[in-house]
Amino acid sequence: RHFYRYYYRTGSGIMEDVQSHAPQVALNIDRVGVRELKLPLLVRDRCQGTQQTVATVDLGVDLPSSFKGTHMSRFIEALEQWNDEISYQSVRRLLLNIKERLGARRAYARFCFPYFIVKKAPASGSPATVAYECRLTGELDDKGQSFVLETDVPVMTVCPCSKAISREGAHSQRAMVRMRLRMRTFSWLEDFIDIAEASGSSAVYTLLKREDEKFVTVNAFAHPTFVEDVVRNVAQRLTAHGQVEWFSVEVESMESIHNHNAFARIERDLTTRETV
Repeated sequence: RHFYRYYYRTGSGIMEDVQSHAPQVALNIDRVGVRELKLPLLVRDRCQGTQQTVATVDLGVDLPSSFKGTHMSRFIEALEQWNDEISYQSVRRLLLNIKERLGARRAYARFCFPYFIVKKAPASGSPATVAYECRLTGELDDKGQSFVLETDVPVMTVCPCSKAISREGAHSQRAMVRMRLRMRTFSWLEDFIDIAEASGSSAVYTLLKREDEKFVTVNAFAHPTFVEDVVRNVAQRLTAHGQVEWFSVEVESMESIHNHNAFARIERDLTTRETV
């Protein structure tokens, strides 16, 4: 048994399996694996059914203290065999494959990808593509699978205080809404992008003609929001969504007249209705 643990046969003979040796420092490793793998990825699209994008993928497993190292090539083999549309079930299949290939108790996969939506400008109707950075993380162990979706959505904010104390104008800036979500069932990415864009002073666009710039400016100044307002608006809408079990939302405002950013954050477990 000792022989077959440290050696294996190949077409060219017997080769030593160094990873299976005992390490000099016998400590469990929480996660070990590979990062920055590039993969074409198919994701669900509310308008078109699916869309093709490109993901950066991280894969990992736990490693017991009795093993010196993990077999990095087996992660690549599992990912190459996967080649599937991303979903709860397909990620579960990938994680199960990784667990079995590496003899692990826990497996981890993280997909980072841009998601594209064609948005029409609010007045002229001119279409242009907006990219939203998304991340999907799946973990699988003997207790079950966790599945967390993240998306970053830019919005515009107009400062209510600046507007109230100024005869003309007020400072405005771009803010980033960062959501982390755990859901009961499948939900469209567009649902959460819509929630974020409805929670600030205005959505932002790739293409704006003059009539669009006027519309956006007038509309935004009619709806001034603090960073605190935006995070509360998003949290309220996520709580009412119906399919969200847990969320963490953070809004960061890239202040235009201050030499710092402002942020606000709310986390809530909706299974217990407990605010953290």
